[in-house]
Parts: sequence; C-alpha cells; structure tokens
Amino acid sequence: MTADPSVWRVKGMPLAPATGHGLLDGLRLAVKDLFQVTGFAVGGGNPTWLASALPAAQDAPAVARLRAAGAVVQGIVHTDELAYSLSGTNVHYGAPPNPAAPDLVTGGSSSGPASAVATGHADIGLGTDTGGSIRVPASCCGLFGLRPTHGAVPTDGVLPLAPSFDTVGWITATAANLALVGAVLLPDGPPDPPARLLTVDGVDASQFGLPVSTVALSTWDDPDPLLLAFRRVQAAEAWRAHGAWIAAHPRALGVDVEDRFRFGATVTAGEEAAARSLIAGLRARLLDQLADRDAWLVLPAGGPGHPRDLSLTARDTWRRATLRCSVPASAYGLPSICVPTASSPPSGLAVIAPPGHDRGLLGLA
Repeated sequence: MTADPSVWRVKGMPLAPATGHGLLDGLRLAVKDLFQVTGFAVGGGNPTWLASALPAAQDAPAVARLRAAGAVVQGIVHTDELAYSLSGTNVHYGAPPNPAAPDLVTGGSSSGPASAVATGHADIGLGTDTGGSIRVPASCCGLFGLRPTHGAVPTDGVLPLAPSFDTVGWITATAANLALVGAVLLPDGPPDPPARLLTVDGVDASQFGLPVSTVALSTWDDPDPLLLAFRRVQAAEAWRAHGAWIAAHPRALGVDVEDRFRFGATVTAGEEAAARSLIAGLRARLLDQLADRDAWLVLPAGGPGHPRDLSLTARDTWRRATLRCSVPASAYGLPSICVPTASSPPSGLAVIAPPGHDRGLLGLA
C-alpha cells in the first residue's frame, strides 16, 4: 500500500529496525519530523528547511531508547511547520486524515503521529508538546497522549520551538501502550493517583472513578493574562531559535505560522521578563491549590478538531479556545495526560498533575 503523503514524509518496512529487545518488541513507531533519526534529515514540516538539512549522524535520545526497547521506526511523519500550529494542517503537505472525524482536522502540531496511530499504521506516535501539540491531536482523534513533566525526557536531537516549554511526548490508541512507552522513557516517580480530582464548572470527570470537586480557577475564568504571557515567552524564544532562518527565507512558511514567529521579534526584554514572572506566580498558586486538596486538575484537552476547510481567521478563533485548555500545563511545566471520552466527534479530557507525577497519570489512565 502506498504511504499517504499527507502523513508520511518517508516510510519503510520498517524504516529503521529495533536495536535491542524489551518492553516495546515489535511495536511500530511513527516519528515526528523534528527528531533525529540516523541517516535521515530533519525536515521540520517545511520543504525549504528540508532541502538544506543534512542526514542525522545519530538518533535523538528518545528515538534511541525506544529502538533499544524493541520498537521499530515505521517512518518519519509530518508536523505542522516548525511545530508552531495546533490545527494539523500544512500548506505544503496537506492535512492528514482523522478517521474518527473525517471532516475535521487531526489537530497539531503532532498531526502526523496522531494520524499514523489513528489509521492503524503505527502503534506509537512520537512527537512534541510545547503548547498542546500532543494532547490536542490525541483529543481530536480519540487517542491517549502524554505530555511529561518539562525536562523529564531529553529533548536533545529534537528541533526546538520554545525550550522553556518544549517536551517530548507520545500518542497511542491504548492506555497500555502509553504506559509501556512511559516505562522506557520516564524517570522513576510516584505511581499512585491522587485521592480526588478538581475540575471547572461544566466538565464531567466521573469516568475516572475518583471523588470530584468543582473549583474556581482564575486562569480558566479569565485566561487572557496567562495566554498573553505564554504567547510572549513562546514567541520570543521561537524567534531566537529560528528568526534568522525566517528572515533569510521570507514566505517559505505559511502566512499564519510566519506571523507567529515574527510576533516574537516585537517582544521586548521587559515584556518577556514580566511574562515569565506572571507565569511563575500563577504556577505557584495552582500548585498550592492542588497540594491543599491532595488533588489533580481535570480540564478539556482541546477539541474536537475544526473543519478541514476552515478560514485562517476562524482557525485562529479555534486556536485561542484550544490554548485556553492546553496552556496551563505547558506554561507551568506540568505533566498532563489526554484520555479519550465517548464524545463524538472526539474531544478528550486532560488531567494535570504536579511535577514528577507522570507515572501516576499513566496509572490513572
């Protein structure tokens, strides 16, 4: 069967074999086109970037660990351009299919990993999550996804977007496979779930089988300060990472993606410092609230996906609503797991835990 070019940049049978045996023996791995895979260039979801990229001399550590545990690299899959989008669309390669909602996008930027898993052509989608790019596509495709505690899994050998928020994450069709990958990639940590859950008004978290309390959350009721602070820090870091290349290759990116990067050039040092201070204060407040109640927080994971032919203006409205759900964990460096629900079209729930409780989240799922 011919590989779908909207999903796969390159595909093999497999593309790269396992290098050892372990928990992941025989599981098929779809690698987001941000990770180094030995012998292949990193394309970043952009053909101009790919044209000048050199083949990687070695695997990114996350890829190497998965191959050493028995996973085979089925192929390299597309990402939204330089990972700076949540839609799951790419002006160069198209929007990959979402079999759970064929008229809707997969969500992004880990669009290729999500689609490869959702269509049954991979068991594990290895991706990244900066502002929601694991949890959102998992939610939109009815899958499981984990964004680990910031720094828990090394991002070496991965094309950066905003290092203060970048994480390596993964998407699977089952909680069991999600946990197997966690056993390979995550450091040791508490395996137990919390005594209770907290959620905001209108969110039903009864499926987890724990006592649930509804709480007021300032960043949910008034998300603008946090979203603006996150946007400023993310964009400033993204411009530092890739601004020189973007300036040298005008119009190589989609208009909406390039606009996000160029906003970063306008963020002053004072604005960035104030944004970081605001994020730190809000993070401390949330962690105090969770500790006081011995509880974890449940929010919508973002989704369902938007129609595939939506205008850029309408996409931006969808993006903002989605970031309201995903940014708290991203901004605060907290682990968050997306768990599918019975809703149609798919729209999952995200559980946010204190730092280091990644294995507890896997147990809860």
